[in-house]
Amino acid sequence: MAPFNLDACISQLLKKQLLHETVLKEICEKTKEVLMREGNVVHIQAPVTVVGDIHGQFYDLVEIFRIGGYAPSTNYLFLGDYVDRGLFSVETISLLTCLKLRHPNRIHLIRGNHESRAVTQTYGFYTECVRKYGSAAVWTYFTDMFDYLTLSVVIDDRIFCVHGGLSPSIHSIDQIKVVDRFREIPHEGPMADLVWSDPDAEKEDFAISPRGAGYTFGSQVVRKFLTINSMAHILRAHQLCMEGFSVLFDNRLSTVWSAPNYCYRCGNQASILEVRPGGHGQEIQEGDMFFNVFEAAPENDRDGPGQQASLNAGGKLPEYFL
Repeated sequence: MAPFNLDACISQLLKKQLLHETVLKEICEKTKEVLMREGNVVHIQAPVTVVGDIHGQFYDLVEIFRIGGYAPSTNYLFLGDYVDRGLFSVETISLLTCLKLRHPNRIHLIRGNHESRAVTQTYGFYTECVRKYGSAAVWTYFTDMFDYLTLSVVIDDRIFCVHGGLSPSIHSIDQIKVVDRFREIPHEGPMADLVWSDPDAEKEDFAISPRGAGYTFGSQVVRKFLTINSMAHILRAHQLCMEGFSVLFDNRLSTVWSAPNYCYRCGNQASILEVRPGGHGQEIQEGDMFFNVFEAAPENDRDGPGQQASLNAGGKLPEYFL
């Protein structure tokens, strides 16, 4: 295997320069070894900055580091959906993977519903890998690595973090620990629910999800889950929030969304959530958490859909992007 310098790789990626395919292969292999040692429920301590969906919006990821601080000075928890939809999924997941490998105890990556072979073949990551590297090999390295990503994180034994939401199959967090996660995300069952489900402020219980996977869940489900597990809050991503975040169920659940002007056209704000140390008890107090709201990075204006279309054959964007 080719030797590589992780710090040099990170510097190169921060300039939005692709890494060589053989380097990415080794980085993915070594990251799998790190991820394999993590359980399905990873326990971490505050302070930590929590990041929601990024979806290949590379310039906005760099903007997050500008606002929140670079690792290892800032601890980060990313809630999944690193790829698809945006123009720079390869650069985004390459950078996050290198940062995880370089700072394994300060960068945590949760699996989202887009960290799967099936979804990435439809929504852009597969096509982007083939376009930028000339084959599907890099897509294979990353999607194999996705099978190793953890499913959930608990901050300070009181904040439960997941990409999507809750499952009718899971009452206790201990039940997550025994899920076989080292596989493609299945169509149904607890693993699918954790990455696909959404809260519904109008409901009390579980209901069929309009997404066609996972469930919607209401206030009673949230209260019961928090009580059984002695938790204070559920923190998740997965849903576009026009203000960058939303808080439901009497401050028992928050959604953090970190892709501003989603798909370069939604006009939404984004946020990162700073979880501060010193919080305790069964309720989140003012000052325990702070949503840092931000707008799209200015670089998107000079290297966005218009400019990328001109680089493609026929001057068009890929079909998945339209």
